[in-house]
Amino acid sequence: MTKNILTIGVIAALSLNSCKENPKQENIEITTTETVDKVADQFVTTTSIDKDGQKLEITFDNTKGTASVDFNGETIKLDQQKSASGYWYKNDNYELLGKGNNVQLKKGEEVVFEFEDDIVTNTLKNKDGQTLDMTFNNTEGTVKVYLNGGEQIDLVAEKAASGIWYKNDQYELRGKGEDLELKKDGKIVFKK
Repeated sequence: MTKNILTIGVIAALSLNSCKENPKQENIEITTTETVDKVADQFVTTTSIDKDGQKLEITFDNTKGTASVDFNGETIKLDQQKSASGYWYKNDNYELLGKGNNVQLKKGEEVVFEFEDDIVTNTLKNKDGQTLDMTFNNTEGTVKVYLNGGEQIDLVAEKAASGIWYKNDQYELRGKGEDLELKKDGKIVFKK
């Protein structure tokens, strides 16, 4: 009899608790998290220096859809426009276009600032018929390597006494002149 009374008591307590309206704490937590993320991503600043040594600093306000450009001692406010890819901002006098690290500032029809990454691509084939496709970004000091059309291998430049040296935790690419080798975990997987 005591077991039945305890069982009925537990079931009744559970039923009453399940009928209570739960506070909407879950929504508050989600909103707080989104707010923190939005604040962190609200402002993004980039700086580019063109081949003539001119400096362009851009501060993007992602919440307002605006960009503030500092160029030649002038601060230029621009509004975001719809673009197919990359970004596009403009006002009555200036237009800012960019994609990745590439950026162009125009005043009217005249390009007053332009920066493009120094990209070099190369494909090598060794005597065993293996191919090594490489895309070097000399601005960033990185290379994307594809061995025999396989997966992308991202490597970062290291200081070499001479020639080239790129690596990550698993791969290492070294070369000088016409000689080049790619190692995986210390073992040569491509040599030219």
